[in-house]
Amino acid sequence: MSDLNLILIGPPGAGKGTQADRLRQNFGIPFISTGDMLRANVKQGTELGKKAKAYMDSGGLVPDDLIVAMAAQRLEQDDARDGFILDGFPRTTAQAEALDAQLRKLGRTITAALLIDVPDQEVVKRISGRRVCVANGHLYHVDFEPPKQDGICDEDGSELIQRDDDKPEVVQQRLGVYHEKTAPLIAYYDKQGLMRHIDGTGSPDRVHDHLRAAIATALREDDV
Repeated sequence: MSDLNLILIGPPGAGKGTQADRLRQNFGIPFISTGDMLRANVKQGTELGKKAKAYMDSGGLVPDDLIVAMAAQRLEQDDARDGFILDGFPRTTAQAEALDAQLRKLGRTITAALLIDVPDQEVVKRISGRRVCVANGHLYHVDFEPPKQDGICDEDGSELIQRDDDKPEVVQQRLGVYHEKTAPLIAYYDKQGLMRHIDGTGSPDRVHDHLRAAIATALREDDV
């Protein structure tokens, strides 16, 4: 099998983290997120990490060239030799073009871009229904995994709250940014014939089955 280089795309609350972890176990390739790359470089005190930290400390966005450089270094590590799953990068077509250029230098290409598609209404329901206990961070959901007693954590009896980021109006704002940034990226990979649309409204098992099927199809096409 050729190397398996995947990009995972989807709105907040689509379950990308859950699915990426399962794919990581299935195929033995690392799951790489922008956040993980940034934190690792900052923690290790690399030159890229020092530059990124200066932007982060001032409240600014880390520039594309730094993110791309971190990604390039990460993809050359031994555990990513047979493939990778990227989440949170690329976020823009400029980043996608830079990633393609870096991969060409390594003699590699993207196998597939996987979009876990979930309607906005479902995203708002999933995220705004989350509740977290103030004492130890135990998570609940008012519809899918409610506590035994409304507003009280089953584990430690502390109060359950809705985080500011999970409030419906904030989720709507996050979705607006997602659609604005992601639409051109979807078109970019669609034009290359790499985009695969996955219905993300089913159970995690069903979504996983669809992802596996899409990957199998992409690999067959890649080998032709």
